[in-house]
Amino acid sequence: MTHHLRRRSHAGDQRGITTAEYAVGTAAGAGLAGLLYKLLTGGFGDQLLKTLFDHVLSLLGIG
Repeated sequence: MTHHLRRRSHAGDQRGITTAEYAVGTAAGAGLAGLLYKLLTGGFGDQLLKTLFDHVLSLLGIG
């Protein structure tokens, strides 16, 4: 019976680790999204989007 309780405790630890990994991943994703937003809303973003748009149009044979 003691072995059964140990296994349950171990499974609980695994769930805690998974939750922590999701929390770290979410925080990292939010930080990256903030950085991308800052880059794209500045002057660099405008130039990047224009270049990308022109490139796509040239690939399609339109621009």
